[in-house]
Amino acid sequence: MRDIRLNEFDLTFGQKLLQLNWMFVVLLAATASVGFAMLYSAANGNLDPWASRQMVRFGVGLCVLFVVALIDIRVWFRLAYFIYALALVLLVLVEVKGSIGMGAQRWINLGFFQLQPSEVMKVALVLALARYFHGASPESVGRIPFLLIPLLMVAAASGLVLKQPDLGTTLMLIMGSGAIFFLAGVRMWKFGVVIVAAMGAIPVGWQFLHTYQKKRIITFLNPENDPLGAGYHITQSKIAFGSGGVSGKGFLLGSQSHLNFLPEKQTDFIFTMLAEELGLVGGLALLGLYLLILIYGYVISLQCRSQFGRLVGLGVTTTFFLYVFINIAMVMGLIPVVGVPLPLVSYGGTAMLTLLFSFGLLLSVSIHREAPIGRRGAEEE
Repeated sequence: MRDIRLNEFDLTFGQKLLQLNWMFVVLLAATASVGFAMLYSAANGNLDPWASRQMVRFGVGLCVLFVVALIDIRVWFRLAYFIYALALVLLVLVEVKGSIGMGAQRWINLGFFQLQPSEVMKVALVLALARYFHGASPESVGRIPFLLIPLLMVAAASGLVLKQPDLGTTLMLIMGSGAIFFLAGVRMWKFGVVIVAAMGAIPVGWQFLHTYQKKRIITFLNPENDPLGAGYHITQSKIAFGSGGVSGKGFLLGSQSHLNFLPEKQTDFIFTMLAEELGLVGGLALLGLYLLILIYGYVISLQCRSQFGRLVGLGVTTTFFLYVFINIAMVMGLIPVVGVPLPLVSYGGTAMLTLLFSFGLLLSVSIHREAPIGRRGAEEE
């Protein structure tokens, strides 16, 4: 292996724009437009307060996406650990001076923007793990001591997020990281050991859950037990789902949402409102858009020459899949309510910006897919 100047494999600005996957950007815009429409409906036919702000955030996020995509993937390789460290510091700052909302301490008030560091950690952890496993041989990945550092990275991030408390994001961090471990070559029996240990620790972990988290799990098992209390959210969500039928009640005509029976209709339960107004047809159309984004993401990742690029792309795409799966399963009552937004559709600033940042990384992987990366970021001979 020898060091070669970074710009030997560089593309010109025009070449990068030509190689940018514009169809993928169109899919993101189409999916976000569904969100704009539903937020417009959630406000009873008004752009304010949600749709107009979401449009601005998406516009800013697109600018971030293009900037990130055009930066050489080897630059992101070199910044991976720094970004993870920064996200970790932000999580610590949340504990020190974070803003409290809805019973949780998850945000840092920047004055003009409420930053949620746990969302930043989702992409930071993908970058850090991808760098750590880049170039690792199967023999290295098979050794338990080699896995201690990435396990500590996951544990530190997950522990700080769980303390906020934010069980949904914690589960996403663990599952997303598990996917990268698997893709890096960690053997299945090791996952089996972890899963068995986790199941054995459930009685102990139950004692550390907050009261509202215990209620969510109990409500998931029997939502009819307290239909006007802890089970209210999921009960109303199921009613709205069922009332939508095949074609829905019509845009702006959802009774459950517009009569305020459906809580958090602009964030966590926005898919329920869409199903009520646009029915099965509208729900499947949105799922079709998500499926196309996932297909593009996995294809882009597998075409990359470097392991770092592949792991980043696969990690970003898997995290996106977890967003979609957990939110939709949650509002349908298939899993407990954990407060995970529907990507590109639910109202939210940090989630939108970090998601588009991560998709910018995916597009950077696509543009620079032929650029080889050595163990320390230099091109291989």
